[in-house]
Amino acid sequence: MKKLTSSEIRSMFLEFFEEKGHKVEKSASLVPVDDPSLLWINSGVATFKKYFDGSVIPENPRITSSQKSIRTNDIENVGLTARHHTMFEMLGNFSIGDYFKEEAIEWAWEFLTDEKWLALDPEKLYVTVHSDDEEAREIWEEKIGLPKEHVLDEDENFWDIGVGPSGPQTEIFYDRGPENNDLPADHPESYPGGENERWLEIWNLVFSQFNHLPDDTYEPLPNKNIDTGMGLERIVSVIQDTPTNFETDLFMPLIRKVEEISGVEYETAGELKQSFKVIADHIRAVTFAIADGALPSNEGRGYVLRRLIRRAVMHGRKLEINKPFLTELVPVVGEIMGDFYPNVITQEAFVIQVIQQEENRFHETLTEGLEHLVEVFEQLTNKGEVQVTGKDAFLLYDTFGFPVELTEEYAQERGFTTDIEGFSKEMEKQRERARAARGDDQSMKAQSGVLSELEVDSEFVGYTDLKVTSRLQAIICEDIFVDEVDGKRKAQLVFETTPFYAEKGGQVGDSGIIRDSDGNLVGRVVDTQVAPAGQNLHFVETVEPLKVGDEYRLEVNILRRMLIERNHTATHLLHQALKDVVGQHVNQAGSLVTADYLRFDFTHLEQVTNEQLEKIENIINEKIWEAHPVETTVTTIDKAREMGAMALFGEKYGDVVRVVSIDDYSIELCGGTHVKNTSDIGLFKITTESGIGAGVRRIVARTSEGAMKWVEDQLEILSQTAQLTKAQTIERVTERVKSLFNELQELRRENESLYARLANEQASNLFDDPETIGGFTIIAEQVEAKDMDQLRQMADKWKANNSSDVLVLALTLDGKVNMLTAMSDKALSSGLKAGDLIKQIAPKIGGGGGGRPEMAQAGGKNPAGIQEALKTAKEWLMNV
Repeated sequence: MKKLTSSEIRSMFLEFFEEKGHKVEKSASLVPVDDPSLLWINSGVATFKKYFDGSVIPENPRITSSQKSIRTNDIENVGLTARHHTMFEMLGNFSIGDYFKEEAIEWAWEFLTDEKWLALDPEKLYVTVHSDDEEAREIWEEKIGLPKEHVLDEDENFWDIGVGPSGPQTEIFYDRGPENNDLPADHPESYPGGENERWLEIWNLVFSQFNHLPDDTYEPLPNKNIDTGMGLERIVSVIQDTPTNFETDLFMPLIRKVEEISGVEYETAGELKQSFKVIADHIRAVTFAIADGALPSNEGRGYVLRRLIRRAVMHGRKLEINKPFLTELVPVVGEIMGDFYPNVITQEAFVIQVIQQEENRFHETLTEGLEHLVEVFEQLTNKGEVQVTGKDAFLLYDTFGFPVELTEEYAQERGFTTDIEGFSKEMEKQRERARAARGDDQSMKAQSGVLSELEVDSEFVGYTDLKVTSRLQAIICEDIFVDEVDGKRKAQLVFETTPFYAEKGGQVGDSGIIRDSDGNLVGRVVDTQVAPAGQNLHFVETVEPLKVGDEYRLEVNILRRMLIERNHTATHLLHQALKDVVGQHVNQAGSLVTADYLRFDFTHLEQVTNEQLEKIENIINEKIWEAHPVETTVTTIDKAREMGAMALFGEKYGDVVRVVSIDDYSIELCGGTHVKNTSDIGLFKITTESGIGAGVRRIVARTSEGAMKWVEDQLEILSQTAQLTKAQTIERVTERVKSLFNELQELRRENESLYARLANEQASNLFDDPETIGGFTIIAEQVEAKDMDQLRQMADKWKANNSSDVLVLALTLDGKVNMLTAMSDKALSSGLKAGDLIKQIAPKIGGGGGGRPEMAQAGGKNPAGIQEALKTAKEWLMNV
């Protein structure tokens, strides 16, 4: 067995499969693109779902990758076991309808055992196969020559995540030797495939040969696939002969840095070793996730990030690190991984900024959590109880980031116990909620044969031509291929050449018309999309019959295309202007380019200020008025990178790409259509800026005709405002509005004074004559007041004057009711509570309420029930 670094193993794997004709795909972002079913990219195959379910046909059916992935379903096991991680790299090779079991098995064996590659000892390798997969067993025993005792049947060796491709799998295990076994030799789990530390699973080969249908039946796939996964961290631990994944070169530099910060030695840390491992694991996941555009928040993937950061901080406290420290580890992640993942270096400053803010915030939250825990202790003391409930422990964990161990530790110091079993039940409820929220969305689609069988060629010529004559190649109507389609039907058409742009990269598809050879209208193109094999698919409402093989005149809606192009080119200018004004950390997180407007989503932690928006607008309009040529260059991807071209969010690029350049200001990879000169855009106007998620902002803007219409709409609003405010001209609207505002403020002050005087007069009259019921006095009245605040002011005066033991006040305003109850010290000492009373009378006004023992309030929608509520209050007092 060779001695190799993690980088060498990763490169060697990709090189091996590249030699076998595979295309090396770059690792995709951890944040899924156009896949709402996934919170994170959680496996190598997750980025290729569109190939496996047949919705897109890859250029090369053989693919290999090293894909960064995140899974947090077993987060509590990180650091406790030798192999659990939140972020890991999955080495994989994939076949989309190309080779199958024999090649997959033979190549896996070759890579693992051949002297040119990893050179593992074949005698240390064991495999499991599905009990019914005789084909795989025969390949291992007959082709590979593996001894029968090294090939074990496993009933559970079947990969199935719901609807979509599924099939048997074979797993490869490495025997780490009996000295590493944590179980007795005769234990039922002491075998390759069992839960033990001796036989380590290093590679899983999935043979996708069945379609799992929605009715829960299976049928053979139209195209059989191969999906394999080998955890880089695991194979590195084998090659580097380490007891766990954490002692490899993927983690030890981080652990050494934590040693430096904490002053604690890892090798002698005992149980605290887990804290080193958790910190090293979590900082990798957090660094990569933020570099890929995820940001901490209270929901979704942002919540996962926040949780990882807080867990790392808490484990730092166990190592006596009581200051923010995680940012010191970010450069170490770059040193370990930056050669293959350069964005963890280029985004380092932004990652540090985000983690620093979050870590500082958590230290503040910890203080709040401790204050809450003190309140819990006080409540327990008052009740004479000695145990922190599972719900309280979970609240501290979920809201304040307190590990249950910390709550337990503080509780023990105060003489309390903690309901760990109750806490575990609350945790399980949370997991069930998460599973319910995910539902069945993780599965792929079942393969559809129609579009995947579309094999005709189609060339897009719409960069230069917007009207062409072309032969009709294929017609799909009601999900079947037909040779002819009647008029007044909906159909999908493919032409030999087309000027219609198919939607991608955020730019919507073209629309237009189809004419026959005599110039007669025969169809309307309402949309254009990309078919699985890349053809431009025209969605058409037919007017007259169309026939495969006939030639037709295709005409794009030119005005609509021009408007789209103006918005698209403006999007490029906006992207660069945002980087210049807001910061280089800004990255595109989605876009939509239509004829009416453009929408641009980008990563940023704060609202873009009005001053920044104004500066961005000015920059873009200056570029428009300077009339810069918009040049498109077709070149290699490597040359494009040398030119400094930015890659757009979610795009996959081949070896040959289009580079759109606007002077030296904006250079982007883009397959969309654009204006010839920035002056064609005319005018650029931002209409809204808003937040759409944690750390993601959205700008909506208009250009050209859309911008002018927006300006006209604003002028109309201004003109109407001038008329309403009686301003002499629209230029004097601001002055007039300020004057009216000042008048309004003065009237409000006068109104407040009058209401206050009225309330005082009412209070004087009300509080003079309380009614005695039983041993208590009560004032229960409907009053004239402007809002709940005045009711509370009247209650304050009642309390100051000690006017009665019980107070009930009600007011009606705009068809709604507000009620207030209050108790004197005498009433409280007798056990009366305002909250109990309000709950009795609130239903009478069609509402509900609650509050403290001394004061409570309620709201309702039934003013007619006020008198009944006041009567009920007196009856309640009589019966207490």
